[in-house]
Amino acid sequence: MNLSVLYRGALETCNYDCSYCPFAKRPETPEKRQQDTESLEKFLGWVRRETDVQFSIFFTPWGEALPIQRYQKAIAELSHFPHVEKVVMQTNLSARLDFLQECQKGKLAFWCTYHPSQVKREKFLQQCHALKSWGVRFSVGVVGKPSHFQEIQDLRRDLPEEVYLWVNAYQKGSQMYPYTPEQTQLLGSIDPLFELNTRKYASRGKSCFAGETVVTVDEHGDIRRCHFVDQVLGNIHAPDWRNALQSRACSRRFCDCHIGYVHLKELELYPVFEGGILERIPAEKGSGLLRSP
Repeated sequence: MNLSVLYRGALETCNYDCSYCPFAKRPETPEKRQQDTESLEKFLGWVRRETDVQFSIFFTPWGEALPIQRYQKAIAELSHFPHVEKVVMQTNLSARLDFLQECQKGKLAFWCTYHPSQVKREKFLQQCHALKSWGVRFSVGVVGKPSHFQEIQDLRRDLPEEVYLWVNAYQKGSQMYPYTPEQTQLLGSIDPLFELNTRKYASRGKSCFAGETVVTVDEHGDIRRCHFVDQVLGNIHAPDWRNALQSRACSRRFCDCHIGYVHLKELELYPVFEGGILERIPAEKGSGLLRSP
């Protein structure tokens, strides 16, 4: 059995102070540290036991987890499990990367977000080149704010050509920024899949891999189909946890986040991101496989 698991523990802290983020510069309290440490260890214990499942693990924390030693150790340990195919983390890439020497690097991948207001491009690029030198796969992304357009173009120029640079459509609250055709064309020249992220996909009643071959797990071990549907389907620490894995129709009216809509079956995006669904890396010439949504 193949199962992708998006794990989001009790961590609620970040070393950046982005104005829109509720976790900006929030320190970790001793209580939260203990809670998150215990729940992470229980999650690792579950993965250790379930050796007949071929896992792909994707850490999607609130805030930033990569600089924290317990997450570095978790990534390293998971990378050596024979039944773990891949370990992925969303990160701002601000952490020291020495821990990679303890990892089976062919199993690692990172979804790296560049924050122009928080870090110099040169420093971020140094980290990208370090990942490349370690032989670790990664994508790089940035929000397509008009004020960032020049920085996005410069980042594309300076990144290795083979590194995929994705651009998330800018939203203020629930409103999508009204890009002009010229702006859409510019961002599309940098990210051929940019327009995918400018839509809200009608999802209610639609079939989705979420809940079937991909699930989310929280600090309590509760299983949900995705981060955007709060219904608990089961718990990984229960003997019958596998009963939660069933094909289900989406209960939300719309889906507009990449880590959600990429699993909608009718969009047929799995071939586009073949081998890179979790880390958001398209297959070679993946955009050429894209059909009109």
